[in-house]
Amino acid sequence: MDRKDTVRIIPGKDRRPATRRMVQLYAALLHNAYLRGFIDGKIYEGNAKYFCSPGLNCYSCPGAVGSCPLGALQNALSSAGHRAGWYILGIILLYGIILGRTVCGWLCPFGLIQELLHRIPTLKIRKGRMTRALSWAKYIILAVFVIAIPLYYALARDLPYPGFCKFICPAGTLEGAAGHLAHPGNASMYGMLGLLFTRKWVILAATGLLCVFCYRGFCRFICPLGALYSLFNRFSMIGVRVDTARCNGCGACVHRCGMDVRHVGDHECIHCGECMKYCPQGAISLKAGKITLKAPDADIRTMGENTRKRYRQRKRILWAAALAVMGFALVWFNFLDPSIRNEGLSEGQMQAEENWQSDAAAGYEEGMVPGDFSLECYDGSTFRLSDTRGKVTVINRWATWCAPCIRELPYFNDLYRAHAGDIAMIVIHPSLVVEDPEAFVAGLGLDVPCATDLEGDPVKEMIGGTATLPQTVVLNRRGEVVYNSVQSVTPEVLEALYLKAAEQ
Repeated sequence: MDRKDTVRIIPGKDRRPATRRMVQLYAALLHNAYLRGFIDGKIYEGNAKYFCSPGLNCYSCPGAVGSCPLGALQNALSSAGHRAGWYILGIILLYGIILGRTVCGWLCPFGLIQELLHRIPTLKIRKGRMTRALSWAKYIILAVFVIAIPLYYALARDLPYPGFCKFICPAGTLEGAAGHLAHPGNASMYGMLGLLFTRKWVILAATGLLCVFCYRGFCRFICPLGALYSLFNRFSMIGVRVDTARCNGCGACVHRCGMDVRHVGDHECIHCGECMKYCPQGAISLKAGKITLKAPDADIRTMGENTRKRYRQRKRILWAAALAVMGFALVWFNFLDPSIRNEGLSEGQMQAEENWQSDAAAGYEEGMVPGDFSLECYDGSTFRLSDTRGKVTVINRWATWCAPCIRELPYFNDLYRAHAGDIAMIVIHPSLVVEDPEAFVAGLGLDVPCATDLEGDPVKEMIGGTATLPQTVVLNRRGEVVYNSVQSVTPEVLEALYLKAAEQ
């Protein structure tokens, strides 16, 4: 064999982005294809949000077009006793069988963030016995925060309690909380921040610092999604494979790997394929069953000219198809999706305006008159907005999984009792429910009329709502908006808003 066929490519000499880095960037953009969310400061709420993305990407990220598997799993467990979460269990099983921890190495947006942080030039922590021992911590976090805590609160207290999202998840803090707070239009949300957010911000900062000094520190020691996928690593369809006939057992692959692997393809392996660069025998390749997705460089160079052309042609076709999918996704989620909120007013709203005793424009901003709506309440009564003229009207949007919402429900009830006869009020739960909101409010003993929004949450659209909760809207006696904000309120604030609306 000619000498030039056996010379390995030295990592770092080729300045072009590696294939894996390109795939990671592509996956991060596809996970967050709703670019309008970063401009508007609101999250995508279309039907695609019911679909679980494979990687760790917060549901509340302004650009996210899908759900996070961990958040969906915790919500499913929070519904224990009400319904089984077969969908999320099935989708995680599907991802595990097909991809395993290939998701971590190629498709996870938070994995990409960790790797970019690690490129900051500093002294690095080398792996050893200590890091291998710490790598088992993510399984404990999976068992306690993702499974045990949501199940306990669901079965013992009938409350939704996503333990990992609430107390730990740095991806949620960075993508969800920071993503929203960075937008000037969400300045009112700062009033909802408390000690819990401060703690999570500290966790995010500590995680980022860890990843600077330790390769994929979150992925190795904390991430329960990686722990979940690792259970499928042995038999996942896609992953790195070792040709035992070529392997001479030199151990270069394990030694150069940044993860705490004991051998290629074990439960800590993220199938990134970086070990292929360091194998002197060219014994490692990335495969999907018997199909080779990425071959060793030496194998590519020794291919016949026709074989090499076919290999490169298939690669170009795959990238062309991927770019077509990306282009369609960007156009669909940002311009064509019918679920994107129309800022304009519907014909029905304009017609309803004629029956309102106000000269204000139709809309949901301060000084405007919202569209009319009607909801069947849990007590059998009907709440119709147009019937509330002459009274101060308060609309509150809440959810069983929203802790600030639950904390402030009694404040609304007290206001309703204090001004009985002069105030109209309704608290509305989104149509997407985790558990039975009617049973939940029955245990609170509320006097306030309670209802669930109709399918698709049309009332939310009429009052300019988002998936972020709680939201409070206050109307004066003419039905004009005097307050519309997504943030927590206090009894004093509610009383002041009532007086303001009553005087107008």
